[in-house]
Amino acid sequence: MESNLHNFLVWLSLPTVGLPAVFTVSFVSATLLPLGSEPVLFGYIKLNQEMFWVAVCVATVGNTLGGMLNWLLGFGASKAQEKLVGQREHKLLGWFEKLGPPALLLSWLPIVGDPLCAVAGWLRLPWLACMIYMAIGKFLRYVTMTYVLLMIPDGFWNAIGHWLGMS
Repeated sequence: MESNLHNFLVWLSLPTVGLPAVFTVSFVSATLLPLGSEPVLFGYIKLNQEMFWVAVCVATVGNTLGGMLNWLLGFGASKAQEKLVGQREHKLLGWFEKLGPPALLLSWLPIVGDPLCAVAGWLRLPWLACMIYMAIGKFLRYVTMTYVLLMIPDGFWNAIGHWLGMS
């Protein structure tokens, strides 16, 4: 098991793989699987600061597409439920329906953000509007988080690496 984890981390090593790793981790982390993409994005940008905007955009696209996969799963579940029951449950999260696609500005939130995307599909909210609001929220999160992390002095990151035995 430890060998598999090591091999996976080697495959994702940022200097070797770069932007494809940022995209892949961002995509997977937007699905219902528990994975965070911010450390990978930060690590890549720390190594390639001139690629800040490119990397943020790649992460945003990957994370938005992962969110749209959740939307599609929710939409498919809604269609399947409709066939089984014969009607759609209209009381399901009425507040979410009232807010509509702008509620997906919150799709970046930990724990609740990914399920919000699936619920948007379940409620059959318009996919294009959902994708736009997801992208805006996720883009703002990546810019903010990465900017804040870049403001932390290198000495802090070196101390953490030393404490973890990485240096």
